[in-house]
Amino acid sequence: MKFSHVRLLVSNVQECFYFYKDVLGFDIVWGDENSPYVEFETGNTKIAINERRMIAEVVGKSNSPSEVDSQDNIALIFAVEDVDRYFRVLRDKGVNFINEPQTREDWGIRLAHFRDPAGNLIEINQGL
Repeated sequence: MKFSHVRLLVSNVQECFYFYKDVLGFDIVWGDENSPYVEFETGNTKIAINERRMIAEVVGKSNSPSEVDSQDNIALIFAVEDVDRYFRVLRDKGVNFINEPQTREDWGIRLAHFRDPAGNLIEINQGL
């Protein structure tokens, strides 16, 4: 087996499409702003966004609540060369960060966190 991509199940595909395309700058591999499924190239793997309702029907969960308040169940981690520079670039594009860039000596990285329009946690980090 080979890990191919992360699929984010969202209720706001179009908003997430523009976020990953325009704000984060990923190239589209498949789909467009009107598709229920879109794939983006991110380097070694892909990120896909998929309409949550579509997958709920496929796996027999269409009657389950679509939004549940809980701690995060997924985090997308992106390695960057300079966290502080990416922080400024993304902030200038309207990204609201959860925290300012910080150094975690115990983890061996400098990092910052924000969320996509569907609420998925995203971390940018650089090795120390």
